Amino acid sequence: MNLQQIKTAIEEGKNVYWSSGIYKVTKDKYNQYFIHCTLNNHCIGLTWQDGTTMNGKEEEFYTE
Repeated sequence: MNLQQIKTAIEEGKNVYWSSGIYKVTKDKYNQYFIHCTLNNHCIGLTWQDGTTMNGKEEEFYTE
């Protein structure tokens, strides 16, 4: 999934994951996107500070 597909899926209420089911992509109240580890509750930004380069390869993101 590319960045726009991920954002669209989140807006549609779909669950988006990176690499495995423990890494869920979330959006906060400030419209920022994160990759949230459900095991330890840590988060990283979905993208680098440039807002374009993703923390993960497109083919590693998926919906369920």
